[in-house]
Amino acid sequence: MISSVNVDLKDNSYSIKIGSGFIKQLPIFLSSVLKRKKIAIVTDTNVEKLYLGSVTSALVEGGYDVISLSLKPGEISKDWLNLKIVIDWILANKLERDDFVLALGGGVIGDLVGFAASIVRRGIRCIQMPTTLLAQVDSSVGGKTGINSKFGKNLIGSFYHPKLVLIDVDLLSTQTHRELMSGFGEVVKYGLLGNYSFFEWLEVNGKKVINGDRASLVEVISTCCQMKADIVARDEKEHGDRALLNLGHTFGHSLETATEYSDRLLHGEGVSIGCCLAFDLSYKLGICSQEEPGRVRSFMKSLNMMTDIWQISGETPISDDLMDLMKQDKKVRDGRLRFIIPNNIGSTFVADGIDIDLVREVINSSSEKP
Repeated sequence: MISSVNVDLKDNSYSIKIGSGFIKQLPIFLSSVLKRKKIAIVTDTNVEKLYLGSVTSALVEGGYDVISLSLKPGEISKDWLNLKIVIDWILANKLERDDFVLALGGGVIGDLVGFAASIVRRGIRCIQMPTTLLAQVDSSVGGKTGINSKFGKNLIGSFYHPKLVLIDVDLLSTQTHRELMSGFGEVVKYGLLGNYSFFEWLEVNGKKVINGDRASLVEVISTCCQMKADIVARDEKEHGDRALLNLGHTFGHSLETATEYSDRLLHGEGVSIGCCLAFDLSYKLGICSQEEPGRVRSFMKSLNMMTDIWQISGETPISDDLMDLMKQDKKVRDGRLRFIIPNNIGSTFVADGIDIDLVREVINSSSEKP
């Protein structure tokens, strides 16, 4: 069974295919978008060991001319150096605009390769084949590409949509439990920001999802992708509703930067903590009821997800440092911090001019181990 989600952006529209066993079917999927028979795969060394051989074999058997490049894994690779490596490799291999770059990997590879594709020859075609739950439900969809800076996460990049997204749930079987739970942080975010019934479904079925039940994974990924596709179609470049997809990210990105994009904190873990802090902030602002933050934390704790800053390994980030990092957030307007604030579970809005002292209180409270 293949689930299909369309991202309706007129000339930039594309399809998201969700299912299993896609590697053997790659030539069939690609025939709908490829005009030429040359395709360049960029992956990381972890994914290379697992899937590059079978992906390459399927494409070669389908008559494609395949080249590949492998980078070091991890968030640390989303930088200027690796961007240059990818661009130089594309140019050295004389790829043309009608050729394709296939991003085979998690969010780091997808963001980095998408950004490189957007600026090489002023735009070369790109296909996303995400291999992590986080990338499958979020970063591979919507056209946000980019790299990190010492000043903050994803501060350098562009909007550049792929021509096709292929999501194979079979590829999740090789994820570590921690990586899968990081992706699940983004899954929960979708329910919290705008789909109460989905959050209720996760409360009942969450354990089936993280235990790898294939039907549940297809259901979850399809729901998240459809939600994101609908929002992106309304607001492609984040001038309005699309900002809601950043629930928890203002806190989360500052925590990732403070921990130097290391394995002390994975992106989805930062989002999980950030969502909890967003609900804490909403309660302090007198917007949501006291029960809402408790319900969110209770659900996350039942699945052993991260909910507070004190759970991050190593030295606890300092609140003033986090506040400074938040001021570099992409959502800042006129020097004022912007947060995605929950009205309740399943409803959020964009707010600026939030009392900084309240933000600091929330951070300090979350930093103290009970």
